[in-house]
Amino acid sequence: MRALVAASIGLAPVLLLVLLLAVTDPAPEGETSPKPLLTTVPGPKK
Repeated sequence: MRALVAASIGLAPVLLLVLLLAVTDPAPEGETSPKPLLTTVPGPKK
C-alpha cells in the first residue's frame, strides 16, 4: 500500500505539469493544403 501512495505522490506533480503545459500552450496556427495528397494504394502482390 505504501508503494501505491508513493507512486501517486510522485506522479501527481508530473501529471499537473503536463496538464499545465497542455492548457497554456495553444496549438500552432496552420492552414490545410488546397491540393489533395496524391497517394496510391499498392496493388496486390503477384
